Amino acid sequence: MRFLFLLLILLAFPLAEIWVLVELAARYGWLVLAYLILVGVLGWRLIQDEKLLMVGRMAQTLQAGGTPLRAVFGSAKNLLAGILLLIPGVISDVFAVILLLLPGGGKLPQAANDDDVVSRETNQHEYQQEATRSPSAGDVIEGEYRRED
Repeated sequence: MRFLFLLLILLAFPLAEIWVLVELAARYGWLVLAYLILVGVLGWRLIQDEKLLMVGRMAQTLQAGGTPLRAVFGSAKNLLAGILLLIPGVISDVFAVILLLLPGGGKLPQAANDDDVVSRETNQHEYQQEATRSPSAGDVIEGEYRRED
């Protein structure tokens, strides 16, 4: 019974997409084709950009002390949205926009060991203090320069 229900849902989605496209094409004509091409190009571009940014985003998350899963889930969400934008249809585009409007990687459960979280927060606080303090004698870089007028 569960398999039959899943099969009906999988068959209903493409039929709904086709029905909505036919209705929109009857009302707006060639503008629907232009919309489908534009959204397809945007979806392809989103996938290409996400492939390039995924490694950098993961390194940045690790450097900030976050979990790599947050970066992976955020990238997977954007890749799925790009795939949904590539699929010709308005319903899949609505789902893609909803995915893109959801925040980042979502809330992940806290670490099992609270000491890790406390030490990570302490390290971040010390780093922020170090970044905002005024330069002392040990921070001066000596060098030579000449002025050209």
